[in-house]
Amino acid sequence: MPTICMFRGIKIYINWRDHLPPHFHATYAGQEVIVSIHDLEALEGSMPNKQLKMLLGWAAFHQEELMENWRLAENKQELFPIEPLK
Repeated sequence: MPTICMFRGIKIYINWRDHLPPHFHATYAGQEVIVSIHDLEALEGSMPNKQLKMLLGWAAFHQEELMENWRLAENKQELFPIEPLK
């Protein structure tokens, strides 16, 4: 799964062969969460509340870029990195 962003210990990626709805995966300290790109809410998994809030804030800011990467992944094309949270 191509990593599209990393910040503050959080690694974000989109799987090439994933299923609908459009979503991304994020890991932190051995925990994983799957987040809906449209709704910006956790679909599965968990991570500490502080990191999840940071992740969802980052995702809201980069929602269009996340959807562009989702479409690229659907078409088996190379994904582009997204700027991390600063």
